[in-house]
Amino acid sequence: MKTKTLIIGAGGQIGKIVVDLLQEDKKPVVALVRNENKAQELVKLGVETVLADLEGGFEHAFKDCNKVVFTAGSGGSTGYDKTLLIDLWAARKAVDYAIKNNIQHFVMVSGLGAANPDEFVSDIKPYLVAKHFADNYLLDSGLNYTILRPGALINQQGTGLIRISRPANFNELIIPREDVAKVIEYCLANEDTKGNIYELFSGNEHIDSVFKMDA
Repeated sequence: MKTKTLIIGAGGQIGKIVVDLLQEDKKPVVALVRNENKAQELVKLGVETVLADLEGGFEHAFKDCNKVVFTAGSGGSTGYDKTLLIDLWAARKAVDYAIKNNIQHFVMVSGLGAANPDEFVSDIKPYLVAKHFADNYLLDSGLNYTILRPGALINQQGTGLIRISRPANFNELIIPREDVAKVIEYCLANEDTKGNIYELFSGNEHIDSVFKMDA
């Protein structure tokens, strides 16, 4: 029986936290990374790790997995070519692989503004366009999905307190990466988050309370 959760982008900040959370909970996890040094670090921690470049094929990583988290990104220091290849094309391939491998839950980490990339005047508009089409491809795939669209990511320690309604104050459209990771963990464990798109921001309510109120 397939019981593992594949984390695509486990070498990134959010992905690494998700891997740690699942490990602490003793939930089977597979970490997909492209950097051999990061792979070795994870292996030393007892994490099952798959080394693959998202610009190539990576279907082998889906073996024995029934859930997938796509939290990979091209990064702010790369050009728009990598944004296209990773944030759009690799995400699309991940959806196709998920269909072929009967994945039961696909959690996509997207971005605020992906619903309408014209909504904000932003230097990252190409990234939001890529996320827009990746999200729509997942929506049309027939897979059980949860799409998360966090506000601006910050490196402050997470509080476990969030909101999923958009604040009126632009400066409040932020959330710690650690809290995004905790929301991912919650979504993986709760069936009622399937079929939903959530915007994520720092707030005043505990994660479980927020989603129970939304149910």
